[in-house]
Amino acid sequence: MNLTTKERTEVNIGIQTAKREGAAELLKHLLADEHVLYIKLRNFHWNVTGIHFQPLHAFFEAQYNALAIHIDEIAERIRSLGFFAPGSMEEFKDYTRLEESTHLNGDARQMLEHILHDHEALIQSLRRDQEAAMEQYGDAGTQDFLIALMEEHEKHAWMVRSHLAG
Repeated sequence: MNLTTKERTEVNIGIQTAKREGAAELLKHLLADEHVLYIKLRNFHWNVTGIHFQPLHAFFEAQYNALAIHIDEIAERIRSLGFFAPGSMEEFKDYTRLEESTHLNGDARQMLEHILHDHEALIQSLRRDQEAAMEQYGDAGTQDFLIALMEEHEKHAWMVRSHLAG
């Protein structure tokens, strides 16, 4: 079977182009949200102060390292659906549903509260988006992918809550 260049690069995974595009749009928002949270965690890692500096410095690093993996996987999922992933800060600002924050003067408690808020907001978005992935776009692969990310964020949120309890 001789395929043309266009036929070799055409995405043929059993989901119509418009539905793949809808699923990719969900993922673009998620990618931007993950980037905003990643940058926030880096900021807090660098700027946290106080008696709990060392454990929180390490905690923020562990979380942003986990998000770095998520970010790559989300972008690759967008590409596997046949679309380009956003990759500039301007695009991330346009797509994100989260808000940026400053260094908060090194206040560890405020930092943890911001991180918890963002994880919980992501969990809520992921819960809605995984349903839309299947019900609106017929994309079980993206639905499964989003459910796994939701579970990761639930774990991250639990860990942040545990820090706030002490």
